[in-house]
Amino acid sequence: MSLSARPLAPSQTPRITVLGVALAPWRLLCVVAHVLRALALAYTWWPGYDAARRRAFTIAWSGRLLKLLGITVKVTGTARPGGKLIVANHISWLDIVAINATEPARFVSKAEVGDWPLLGRLVTAAGTLYLVRERRRDAMRVLGVMSKALQNGDTVAVFPEGTTGTGHGVLPFHPNLFQAAIDADVPVQPVVLRYSDPHHAVSPSTAYVGTTTLLQSLWWVATARGLTVHVEVLPPLRATHADRRALAEHVQGLAEAALTRQFE
Repeated sequence: MSLSARPLAPSQTPRITVLGVALAPWRLLCVVAHVLRALALAYTWWPGYDAARRRAFTIAWSGRLLKLLGITVKVTGTARPGGKLIVANHISWLDIVAINATEPARFVSKAEVGDWPLLGRLVTAAGTLYLVRERRRDAMRVLGVMSKALQNGDTVAVFPEGTTGTGHGVLPFHPNLFQAAIDADVPVQPVVLRYSDPHHAVSPSTAYVGTTTLLQSLWWVATARGLTVHVEVLPPLRATHADRRALAEHVQGLAEAALTRQFE
């Protein structure tokens, strides 16, 4: 996951309370235990699970992780069954958990994530598709792998902004990965994410931008109170014979319009 170059403004810095600080250690301890249980499963019974059981576990595990962090999930809309390309705006590392709690997917990620201690194994077991960004031609390989997965009925998810934003708007959607849906002749399912809290329509506690580190972001989330992730699933779009640039611009416009409606 890359970071946006835009830092948070002073007015957007997270609001940390004494109670939030008191709750954070317990929340983080529970999260570590939750992740370790999943890691143990990845090395043992997970390879023998069928698709239905993996899906059910992913939804339950992801939902539980959000609950342990004190985050409520509100979902509007329904994802279509079968192979599809989920396209979402990108705000935080929490986005992956929020989407998996709603509609489990295989995410496209930079290859370095697979080498992360402990977590790399967990991410790989989830079916992540890795992209070596330093190799220009690797994007073509990943497109082929994505298309095959989509044709096999898998749900694949991407963040076409290519970086994280603060959540107040949508950054330009890069069209390259849309080609996988076009080649596989499967629908594109737009998903719009927003995090709120009792004091902000867009919570600064979840913004993973600028020089924010993963540990700092995790602390902000753990100390926050009343966080809600809004997952709006928009109607699927047919990608047959579409132009990827036009498709990316259209989906970006739909995401922007949906986010504007949420602010009204």
